[in-house]
Amino acid sequence: MTATPETTPVILVTGAGRGLGRGIALQLAEQGHSVAINYAGNRAAAEETAELCRKAAVSPAQRFVPVQADISSAVDRQRLLDETLAAFGRVDALVNNAGVAPKVRADITEASVESFEEIIRTNLQGPYFLTQLVARHWLGAKPSPALKGGFKIIFVTSISADTASIARGDYCISKAGLAMAAQLWATRLAAEGIQVVELRPGIMATDMTTGVKGKYDALLAQGLVPQMRWGTPEDVGLAVRSVLAGHFPFSTGAVIPVDGGFNLRRL
Repeated sequence: MTATPETTPVILVTGAGRGLGRGIALQLAEQGHSVAINYAGNRAAAEETAELCRKAAVSPAQRFVPVQADISSAVDRQRLLDETLAAFGRVDALVNNAGVAPKVRADITEASVESFEEIIRTNLQGPYFLTQLVARHWLGAKPSPALKGGFKIIFVTSISADTASIARGDYCISKAGLAMAAQLWATRLAAEGIQVVELRPGIMATDMTTGVKGKYDALLAQGLVPQMRWGTPEDVGLAVRSVLAGHFPFSTGAVIPVDGGFNLRRL
């Protein structure tokens, strides 16, 4: 069957202008999906992601539209959903990827309330309530999903959800909370036929880790990660692609590590 805009799944990916989000968007383009490319402020990066997606697309029915919104803002979250629906007419999956790191890494005895609140608003409150908006739309409008296996929500968390870093306490707490958000939404939506999965990336080569590259290069060489390499945006994109392809139909609520074996208990 020839794909049409009406039958092409639409995936909303937050923070898709660069980094992990761009890697996710590119994999979805190769999979034949359309992507709403959310970005907070860097329009040029989002346009670049869109152009790369167009080059990777496999069908003329696919579309790639940058949508500006700061997910820490309730007004912006509503506008993000509204503009995505206006541009595409549907949304079949939400990938909660957007997140920020602390502007300053500070020991938890010195870290500021301002940093904590900023991180929580973006990394936890934003995806939690964006998920609420999308879930309400699906449950209220009752559209037919274009994805195999129905509507899906993916939370991209971090090994920081259960790995303590005392110089990034605010970030760790935000990701631990997001991991619980995934469990809560998985529980609430399972009977509605909506799958929720958590992907937990490890040490990833992105803009967020540029400043600590030397530190982690050394740790990787010492075996901190069994596969002894940095993770990439493509690694996370491939995991998202697999979930959206319906390869885990009986695994709602699953926590899938994308960390090169970091999670393994070893002696």
